[in-house]
Amino acid sequence: MRVVPNFLPPRPAGRLIVIGAGKASARMAEAVEQHYGPCEGLVITRYGYARPCKGIEIVEAAHPVPDTKGELATRQLLDRVSNLGSGDTVLALISGGGSALLCAPIDGLTLRDKRDLNRALLASGAPIGQINIVRKHTSRVKGGQLATACYPAQLITLMISDVPGDDPSLIASGPTVGDDSTPQDAIAILDQYKIEISPQIRTAITQHPNVVAKHDPRLRNNQNHIVAAPSLSLTTAAQIATRDGCEVQMLGDALEGEARDLATEQAELAISLCPMVNDTGKPLLLLSGGECTVTRRGDGIGGPNAEFVLAAAIALNGQPNIHVLACDTDGVDGAAEVAGAYAGPDTLITALKQDIEPSVALANNDAHQFFEKIGGQIITGPTLTNVNDFRAILICPES
Repeated sequence: MRVVPNFLPPRPAGRLIVIGAGKASARMAEAVEQHYGPCEGLVITRYGYARPCKGIEIVEAAHPVPDTKGELATRQLLDRVSNLGSGDTVLALISGGGSALLCAPIDGLTLRDKRDLNRALLASGAPIGQINIVRKHTSRVKGGQLATACYPAQLITLMISDVPGDDPSLIASGPTVGDDSTPQDAIAILDQYKIEISPQIRTAITQHPNVVAKHDPRLRNNQNHIVAAPSLSLTTAAQIATRDGCEVQMLGDALEGEARDLATEQAELAISLCPMVNDTGKPLLLLSGGECTVTRRGDGIGGPNAEFVLAAAIALNGQPNIHVLACDTDGVDGAAEVAGAYAGPDTLITALKQDIEPSVALANNDAHQFFEKIGGQIITGPTLTNVNDFRAILICPES
């Protein structure tokens, strides 16, 4: 990972401990050891995302719903940073996915409670910012609490952003970043999205205001750096497309909302731009990033990127010369081992020839199985990075 060494200071003279969590964290740890040599520490990543390190222990755990291995690894990580002094340095490597991988429930909550709550949040359609507020107030490690566990050691956090707007407090629920939200904010979000919780869970949240305020003096030794962000993937794609003769229009790197609604909006935009493309004779590439949501309505297998492509294909209705692609840059769309999907002018025809009704698949949130059947899935395997969703709509001239 080329960007990590640019943010590493000279190796500290005292003790250096490397910790981290997220889908990109193991690859970041590998880059740290390539720069510094063997280091001590522990990093938690998703199953299948481990990398070889000489000194840093890499633990794989479940994502997006936490498991016992993640909970145990989080306890071990906290033990690694306990009892440090002001002459010690902690290097934290944080990327998207860390919210599930760093699992330390507050008193009164069990791992099962956390798992059930996490599933409900992911199915609710709530934006990632609100989901992460709830996660912070049900955790003993998020919302700046990992930073206070490291205090008084010096703490340097390198982050790869997967959130709209690149707010450090939202990346992996901000384990090293202070937060001014309250337990009441978390309860209000649960009520807003009609997520049912037991009286015991409600009491546990309201009685444990563990989140660390932004101006807490225990955060004074912190440095937080975003080393990569969604805009980087879009900028790189734009450069390649321009080199290959395309016009490029950026629609934004921090778009949120229901995947199917955003897809319809962008499909309609693409159709409206067809006359201009025909006039110029040059292909036009529409690029966007951000994090869409899916409100769970059916019992199918889907993810926000595949659902975006399916909804776009329906809205385009076989429009000639328009192609759509959407992928999660970490290689995992939702909970499936699929990065995303592709659709073109013949997608609906191909489906109907196989007696597959696209609108039924969309209503059932079954986009992954839809594209698996017609051959439209994009499968990359672990990419070892995570800079959010990548969406591209290519409009070609009729000629």
